[in-house]
Amino acid sequence: MDTKFSTAIHTLILISESEMPMNSEQIATSVGTNASYIRKLTTRLRKSGIIEGRRGISGFKLVKKPEDISLLDIYDSVMETENLHIFDIHQNPNDECIVGHNIRPVLNGMFRNMEERVEKELSSITLKDAINNMRQYINENEKKGKKQ
Repeated sequence: MDTKFSTAIHTLILISESEMPMNSEQIATSVGTNASYIRKLTTRLRKSGIIEGRRGISGFKLVKKPEDISLLDIYDSVMETENLHIFDIHQNPNDECIVGHNIRPVLNGMFRNMEERVEKELSSITLKDAINNMRQYINENEKKGKKQ
């Protein structure tokens, strides 16, 4: 499974929560990947107007407020697609079999319906929601650590 989407969310939370602009090296260290991969993602996020980076200034900053960036915006930016695409269908079903002949259009319709529901859900969740969930998770785990 492709990890661009989760990496982009991680990256945007770092950028949003940092007091100073974060560069690709710093982001890569947190994500656990290499800086060139982060640069590819940040290029896509920059092209879509979510972040900006300027020549001569090391680091990125959000262009929009976290509450104005939906997870669908992020997905569309880094996956470079007009529609969310989760499911693939095997390529060579046997047309001489009744199931093989009909499976592609049946699954395409079912899968597209499911993907549309996921798109709707992603459009209702913002980067701010992800940040708040992260903060809540950190707070809950700090409390658990203090009890032990």
